[in-house]
Amino acid sequence: MDMWKLFMTALMPVLKLIIITALGAFLAVDRFNLLRESARKHLNSLVYYVFIPALICSILTKSITFRSLVMMWFMPLNILLTFIAGSALGWLLMKITKASHDLQGLVLGCCAAGNLGNLPLIVIPSVCKQSSSPFGAVDVCYQKAMAYATLSLAVGCIYFWTIVYSIVRAYSCKVSSVSKVDDSTSYPLDLKEITDPENHSKPSNGLVVTVVEKKPTPDVANHTKFMETLKNLVLKLNLHLLLTPAIIAVIVGLMIGAIPQLRKLFVGENAPLRVVQDSTSMLGDACIPAVTLLVGATLLKGLKGSGVKVSLVIGIVAVRFIALPMLGVGIVKGAVHFGIIHHDPLYQFTLLFQYAVPPAVTMSEFSFNRTKISIFSNTFTRIIEMYMYYSFHF
Repeated sequence: MDMWKLFMTALMPVLKLIIITALGAFLAVDRFNLLRESARKHLNSLVYYVFIPALICSILTKSITFRSLVMMWFMPLNILLTFIAGSALGWLLMKITKASHDLQGLVLGCCAAGNLGNLPLIVIPSVCKQSSSPFGAVDVCYQKAMAYATLSLAVGCIYFWTIVYSIVRAYSCKVSSVSKVDDSTSYPLDLKEITDPENHSKPSNGLVVTVVEKKPTPDVANHTKFMETLKNLVLKLNLHLLLTPAIIAVIVGLMIGAIPQLRKLFVGENAPLRVVQDSTSMLGDACIPAVTLLVGATLLKGLKGSGVKVSLVIGIVAVRFIALPMLGVGIVKGAVHFGIIHHDPLYQFTLLFQYAVPPAVTMSEFSFNRTKISIFSNTFTRIIEMYMYYSFHF
């Protein structure tokens, strides 16, 4: 009987997710066509720019404090291990199945990135609400579950846009560079003839062009050299691609939650800016249903045939649901044995849960948001450059 209660406790949160996913697939069938491709793109843009940042910022502000961050120090390392192990297993799968070049980045991304966002926020707090929950009192369990799930969401978001996005983007660039035709023969002039300032070649009309160089002042020269160095560093490290709305929301949420003076302004019944927190929380509440509906609508297209080899799908399932959970049990149990993490059953359950989640839902956002990421990030980078310029001069 206890085993049956435990099974029902674990089943209920997942059943909620399955029902909403099935509804999303139902709304996307041709007969109703409410979630057609254009509707999915618009809803995905709302999720990316509004709902996910609002959810991250509102929950981090309420659930995370500086003390809780110190107590949960092992979770960022644990999530990093899931990404490293998933990437290694994905690379082995890619070599074994001989995946095509256009699918290699996707295979690595699906194996490396787990759904550490909306799925823990659905499952872990819901387990605490069940009457037969093995994690103690409902109120205490729910408060700790929200803190654990929120930090998992924040850290997973940072790792996703820094590690997985870079992997997928690198493989995408490799595929596009292979497919492009070499255009070097279409230019009759040498590049040096165009860019070299000391090359005073005559134009076609026979006139001699004299270039008068104006020597800059030392201050302007130093500023120009500094800005060029900064720009080269940003381009080399792809830092402008990391300034996504979700990561900015993580930074803001952690700052407000961890700094007591800022937290008192937004959190609490007597907080002067409580209305901002409540409004952000209302927007964030729409994130999980919207994302889950999008998953169902996207899965419907996959059921009709995706063109991906069955061996790849089976391999990704084996990596995410067999190999990584077995590895996670060894890592978490070893950490408990050596006293690295505290003996909190809910905390250990959260760490184990991070190894057993399906591929991240955000993998489906690359095709929609790659151009928008560049526009958003370039604008943000431009603002930083303007700030540094005026700081330098004034």
